Order: sequence, then structure tokens, then C-alpha cells
Amino acid sequence: MDKRQFRNNALQVVFSLLLGGAILYWMYRGFDLSQVSEALRHDMDWTWMLLSLPFGVTAQLFRGLRWCQSLEPIGEHPRRHTAVNAIFLSYATSLVIPRVGEFLRCGVLKRYDGVSFPKALGTVVTERAVDAVVVASITLTTILLQLSVFTDFFTKTGTRIDTLLTQFTSTGYLVTAICLAAALGIVVFLLRKMSFYNKVKDTLQGLWAGVMSVRKVKRKWLYIVYTLLIWGSYFVHFYLTFFCFKETAGLGIDCALVAFVVGSIAVIVPTPNGAGPWHFSVKTMLILYGVSSDQALSFVLIVHTLQTLLVVLLGFYAWGALSLTRRQATPVQTENIP
Repeated sequence: MDKRQFRNNALQVVFSLLLGGAILYWMYRGFDLSQVSEALRHDMDWTWMLLSLPFGVTAQLFRGLRWCQSLEPIGEHPRRHTAVNAIFLSYATSLVIPRVGEFLRCGVLKRYDGVSFPKALGTVVTERAVDAVVVASITLTTILLQLSVFTDFFTKTGTRIDTLLTQFTSTGYLVTAICLAAALGIVVFLLRKMSFYNKVKDTLQGLWAGVMSVRKVKRKWLYIVYTLLIWGSYFVHFYLTFFCFKETAGLGIDCALVAFVVGSIAVIVPTPNGAGPWHFSVKTMLILYGVSSDQALSFVLIVHTLQTLLVVLLGFYAWGALSLTRRQATPVQTENIP
């Protein structure tokens, strides 16, 4: 890693920590943190929290299995335990440097199973696109079912999409499109003139092959099942925590689904595991459903902290497991996934 890359990574870490920390400070200024300690010791039903944790594991487990399935059509066959451990490690790493885990997990497959890095990265891009469609579908369905709640959310948080859309005129959109097209043309021209063009071209071709791999996935029904299991696990992982506290136990699945949706969107903001934006969004939704501000603040802090701790533990497990894994010079054909 050269000095420039190190500096960029360091700046990214500092920015994400400052952003998440600033939001958390703003939310919890004046809040008596002893309430959290009291809730952990006396008010919280730990049975439900312990029941929720395995679903945080299965979400990543199914993601690893789905990743193996995506790689098969492009001639890459990593061992399933390597892929799963790469997922565990990537999520833990992203707590330090947001989004870097996506590259790290591809590097793990390259190092241990000889999988092409560009192809693996291409499947990750496709994976994120599929997940975006799933989140969009869940969000749309939830908004239609809970329209009044979302209206209150946008009103209370000052978020208005219509004002964003009126910032550009039709001429502005046209000029932006022309500038983007010109910039893309310049990049292509420069790449053709550079000595490493062929290498870049091969990398892009591998990336594109990975992106398009989902079209050739065998047993597409299994890919869909894995996707549903991933997001079902995420939701149950979150929903069961509602039963840990008497203030949220009776809110129902509708409230949990709304909070899950806004939380899933909030983690897009580049902070460690969505810290800050996730707390704010979920807390706001709980308040809209009648939970007091202090109780909502305690809930989001406890739940997010414990779920983040699980990610850290899985990362340490993966690091230990991979250190004991023998590297393969070339990828091998794994057994068929049932």
C-alpha cells in the first residue's frame, strides 16, 4: 500500500468515525446513559436477544452460499467454508473502513482458492444490485401498508423528496448528462493510449463477466431461496429484539417492518455498521409508534451495540478459521449445493 492510498484510507476512517460520532453525540446529548445500564441489568429479557443472534449468523451464512452459486457459471468454484468466512471477515472489516469489506472478501477468495478477483468483484456488484431490488420491494410494500407513518416520518425529520427533484431544470439535466458522457469518453480515450490498457481491459472484462453471472446461475429457484433466507434472517434478527423490552414487545410486526426498512436504508450512509444514521432512523420510527424518546434511545443503542458485537465476534472467528485453511493454487470443483 503506497502513502497516498494509506492516507485516503485513513481519511475515510476518520470521516466515517466523525460522522457517526457526531450524529450519536447529537442524539444522546443530555441523555442519562445510566438508563441503558439499568435496562441491561433489570429490564431486558435476554432470552429473546439470545434467540435473535443466530439469525444474524444465518444471514451471512446464506450470503456465502449464494455467492458460491453466483461464481459457478463463470468457472470459479471456491470452497463454501472459505466463501462464508470471507463474508464474516468482510462485515467485521467494514466496521473499521466502510465498504472495504467488499474488496477484502474477493481478496480472500483470490488468496485461498485462486478465484479471479475481477470476476468475484463483479458478482459482488450484482449481489448488491439484487439486494437493492429486494430492499426497494420491501420498502415500497411497507410504505403502501404504512403510508401515514412514513408521512409523519418525513414531516418530523424535515425530509422532502419533492424539493430535491425541483433543484434541476430540464436544461440542467441535459448539461449534466452531456458532461458525464464527455467525461466517460475522455476516460476511454486515455485508457486506450496508456500502456496498461490491455490489463485494464482484461480486468473490466472479468468484472463484467461477474456482473452478468446471475443470468447463467444454475437452479435459479435456489438463488431466489437464498436471497429470501438472507433478508428473512436479517428481519427476524431485528424483530426478535422487540420482545426484549416491554415498551416494544407489543408494537407488532408492522412497526418492526417499518423500522427495519428505514434502518436498512440508513446504513447506506458510510459510518461503521450504520452507527448514527441507523440509530436516528429507527428511534424516530419507534417514537411515531408511541415509544417514549428515552426508551427509544435505549433500545437502539442496546440492539445496535449487541448486533455489532456479533459481527466483530464472527470476524475474529473467520480470521482464526482462515489462518488454519490451506491455500489452493487453483480453484477446485466443490460438491453440488443441495
